[in-house]
Amino acid sequence: MSDLLADDLLVPIAIPGFSGTTLRPGQRGYDDARRVFNGLVDRRPSLIARCGSDSDVAAVVRHAVATGQPLTVYGGGHGVTGAAVADGGICIDLRGMKTVLVDAAERTVRASAGLTWAELDEACQAHGLAVTGGRVSTTGVGGLTLGSGSGWLERALGFTCDNLIAAHVVTADGVQVTASRSVNPDLFWALRGGGGNFGIVTQFVLRLHGVGPTVLGGTLVYPAAQGGQVVRAWRDFVLTAPEALGSGLVITAAPALVPEPLRGTPVVAVVVCWSGPVAQGRAALRPFLAAAPPAVDLVQPMPYLDVQRLLDDANPHGLRSHWTADVFERLPDAAVDLLVGLATRPASPLTQVLVLPGGGAVARVPEEATAFGRRDAPFSIHYQGLWSDPADDEANIASVRQLAAVLKPWTTGSVYVNFLGDEGPGRIEASYGDEHFARLRAIKRDWDPDNVFRSSQNIPPAD
Repeated sequence: MSDLLADDLLVPIAIPGFSGTTLRPGQRGYDDARRVFNGLVDRRPSLIARCGSDSDVAAVVRHAVATGQPLTVYGGGHGVTGAAVADGGICIDLRGMKTVLVDAAERTVRASAGLTWAELDEACQAHGLAVTGGRVSTTGVGGLTLGSGSGWLERALGFTCDNLIAAHVVTADGVQVTASRSVNPDLFWALRGGGGNFGIVTQFVLRLHGVGPTVLGGTLVYPAAQGGQVVRAWRDFVLTAPEALGSGLVITAAPALVPEPLRGTPVVAVVVCWSGPVAQGRAALRPFLAAAPPAVDLVQPMPYLDVQRLLDDANPHGLRSHWTADVFERLPDAAVDLLVGLATRPASPLTQVLVLPGGGAVARVPEEATAFGRRDAPFSIHYQGLWSDPADDEANIASVRQLAAVLKPWTTGSVYVNFLGDEGPGRIEASYGDEHFARLRAIKRDWDPDNVFRSSQNIPPAD
């Protein structure tokens, strides 16, 4: 049925207590509303419920449960599995819920679940404040926070979930509750890393920190031929670097802002976000720059908001994408050689391999404090295959799988869950570890015994 069919040709759906709007197949705007970040995903929900309030969300949850229909939640739509939409399911669309209230005196923010990180960052930076946020500014606040929340500021400030003070949650029976350290503490523990398995968080209260509005940021770019040298130098430098130095190593094709002759060729780039006093940033970088002088140095004082957008152009909405990731105990020279050798010869020039350091504030949080585990791991690698032509699906998926497979001997078995593709229940369990996963299943049994919230990296309730 055409997406241009007039709305009034369809019989309205009555959902008790719901005051938002709905979209169904055939209605104008339906096809745009159902699209997600990953162009490989093409699913058609039976109903998209565009919510404007917490009460709307609760009403749709009750309706879905009463009618036995699968339920999904659309916040930012960035999850690579496309869990925001399901064929024949009801999609709770939070994108219209964008309230953001900054308390500059208390250094907190109350953020609705439909916000992107660009929107939240802009509101907080008006007061010179920030919290660890996504490395692509179009990422949704909700999904990132619930999956732990990795970002450029994590070594200084911890994960996003480490800064979560409270959450307003719609449960599987359509009831609205609060979760914090003192109210429903078991649910609060699970929300900090356990994903969207325990309810729909409609509002987040987050702790803020003084950051910006100007930081030292940008990229250092190296030709692929220097890749081994650069990765080794960065590996040896980063874990003992000051915690104010956020960084990541990206292997991809050089973007248009890089001058010839590197433009469009495979490169190794180091992204920098120094969140301390700008004048001290260059001194902090000096040991690394001495060990690996860059071919192109684009690091300079810039707005923190611009740092948050550095990877946006390389991650446009709608490209076909296949992801996986691993956490690493170490990155010995043999692993570096394999990584650089394969990652600089991807099936698609759009593919990115992102190597991230651990340590700092993330590692200081006790292991048992949140659902997210393996905080002591020194590195993680995110393999992000990106391409545009459906004819290239098989080659690109195989290329990502090959790269991840050859580096498995140095992995911990764990994984940062927001980087995980559709890889089966074993990988989900491994991402948490036995003890955390057993506790998560018990909490799931208490809050969602019928597994209503099962669309994204599902944690099933305990028997």
